[in-house]
Amino acid sequence: MIKEALQYVAGLAAQNEKTEVLKICGKTYANKDLVRYDMADKATPLKASSLTALVDYIRARSEEFPSGLDMIIHIDGPKHVQLISGLDKERKRERLFEVTAHVSEFDFGRWYDQERFMIDLQANFQKNEDLELLMKAAGNIEKKNNLAYSDDGVSQVATMTVGVAQKADVIVPNPVELIPYRTFQEVEQPASKFVFRIGDKDEPTFMIVEAQNQIWKNEAVENIKKYLMESLRDMPLDIRERIAIIG
Repeated sequence: MIKEALQYVAGLAAQNEKTEVLKICGKTYANKDLVRYDMADKATPLKASSLTALVDYIRARSEEFPSGLDMIIHIDGPKHVQLISGLDKERKRERLFEVTAHVSEFDFGRWYDQERFMIDLQANFQKNEDLELLMKAAGNIEKKNNLAYSDDGVSQVATMTVGVAQKADVIVPNPVELIPYRTFQEVEQPASKFVFRIGDKDEPTFMIVEAQNQIWKNEAVENIKKYLMESLRDMPLDIRERIAIIG
């Protein structure tokens, strides 16, 4: 109780402390936090998960843009875009709309068991030739105790069933070019190269690791920018001229 009492007394003392304004080297300081009451309220941004929603908002509600200010569509990554105002008199911006993409939930760099790996490949990647090759290899590899298996650190060789009773040694494809869902659905998904690994365990396990240091992000941002520029092209001139797209 003594501790709580002392904290209470200290709080009262802080509340009753006189606010002092000081000037040091030409700059003004106060010894307490001050809250301004003359600032205009800012809007709470609308939130969505598609670029289409952002375009629809701009087309239908451009009158909600702050008066006298130009607007900026800021693409700050492959999964996030926001509509913000230019600087006001207080050198502050207002955020009107925010879009966050729903993307692949595949966990790169983690070991998957065979069944989960096959399911997640089909759910989180666009179909292409390398994906089909990867699924064929992963889906037909047997348990290690029945398996001729080698690994030189770059490529792997495993025994894969090719029929009811037939088996064949296959070189595991590496690297593979895959197209995960990693940005907004309205734009083209960037392809990347991945390293595919088979785990050295009794049961088949698999892992995919990105091999291009996330270069795909620049391509995704550029795809988003192209989509938005095309979408704004048919809007009235007074809307187009007020919006800059930065990415």
